[in-house]
Amino acid sequence: MTEPQQGASYDDLLAVARLTEELRFDAFFRSDHYTRMGAGSPLPGPTDAWITLAGLARDTSTIRLGTLVTAGTFRLPGPLAISVATVDAMSGGRIELGLGTGWNTDEHTAYGIPFPSLNTLFERFEEQLAIVTGLFGTEVGSTFSFEGTHYQLKDSPALPKPVQARLPIIVGGYGTRRTPRLAATYADEFNVPFPPVEVFARQVGHVREACELIGRDPASLTCSVALVACVASNEFDMARRAAAIGREPSELRQNGAAGTPQEALDRIAEYAAAGATHVYLQLLDLADLDQMRLIAAEVAPHLA
Repeated sequence: MTEPQQGASYDDLLAVARLTEELRFDAFFRSDHYTRMGAGSPLPGPTDAWITLAGLARDTSTIRLGTLVTAGTFRLPGPLAISVATVDAMSGGRIELGLGTGWNTDEHTAYGIPFPSLNTLFERFEEQLAIVTGLFGTEVGSTFSFEGTHYQLKDSPALPKPVQARLPIIVGGYGTRRTPRLAATYADEFNVPFPPVEVFARQVGHVREACELIGRDPASLTCSVALVACVASNEFDMARRAAAIGREPSELRQNGAAGTPQEALDRIAEYAAAGATHVYLQLLDLADLDQMRLIAAEVAPHLA
């Protein structure tokens, strides 16, 4: 899982995605942001998530591709469904859509994107999920209509369709009521980004309860975690890699999948015991391809 807004061109992302495929990882995901977080050079500037994934759909052949997560404030839900279905076709059916409310007010201000109140964000988010899944789920030859507070669709042809019979939808976050309910209702996967183990376990409990309340089998909803990765074979490389992303080794060991390969495996195992079946490793230094090779050689084989 990558954060291109921190400074990455399409060619940088392509190099990581192709190595992801070569090393036989399952997927390449990217964030959806338009401004850098924290200090540092803003160059080369942001890349659009879905334009990037469209390019990668043609420049890769086996890995799954997706967003963690697309901001609901950036795109109208109808055109977003068209874009996602188009990229799914371009990839031969390898796309996953992570969808969230949007949250960073600075990037909205920087690019003139309206940012509503928190309550409106969640109201719109629920309608966005209903529309995207409704458009994807409408049978060919039928039409889709929706009458919401924020969006109204009338007799949409609901085209194009994704290649996949069901394109995976990912919803996540820390909410204790609305977010688990929306995940249980619309999602195939529930993701918790960068949590302590006990917080992850609590969120998994909330989403499982939400599934049971609507009569859904909790086992039908994948639970995943995203963790910062900083893995090294020795302390020198660990210190160097931590410094490159502006973090301390001790803090990374506490909060991420960090340290030696065995330390990273031990930490991932804690989340697996708490209910995670998938892990996204956030790679913040996209120039450090050797770290990917190390993870592929000494971490990934022990996770399957």
